[in-house]
Amino acid sequence: MFNIYVGNLSFDSTEEDVRGLFEAHGEVLKVNLITDRDTGRPRGFGFVEMADADQGRTAIEQVNGNDLGGRSLTVNEAKPRAARTGGGAGGGGGGRRDRW
Repeated sequence: MFNIYVGNLSFDSTEEDVRGLFEAHGEVLKVNLITDRDTGRPRGFGFVEMADADQGRTAIEQVNGNDLGGRSLTVNEAKPRAARTGGGAGGGGGGRRDRW
């Protein structure tokens, strides 16, 4: 399994549009276009999961810079998400510090 980041997507792009670009280069397992958690609107990027790493690398080379919906795509290998540390508000409290 090979994960690919696709950026600079038009807000009108669909999963089918993106899938079509990548299927020409190998088996696409999944397309996930990211939306805003609160509004549900597209955020202009997503991820494509391909079955084979070699096909995925070829797809990156072939699709990067292509035009989709009037925008030049930024395509590269997706990096694993950095682990979040801590939790909650994180350090420091919220009061004014200049008062004793």
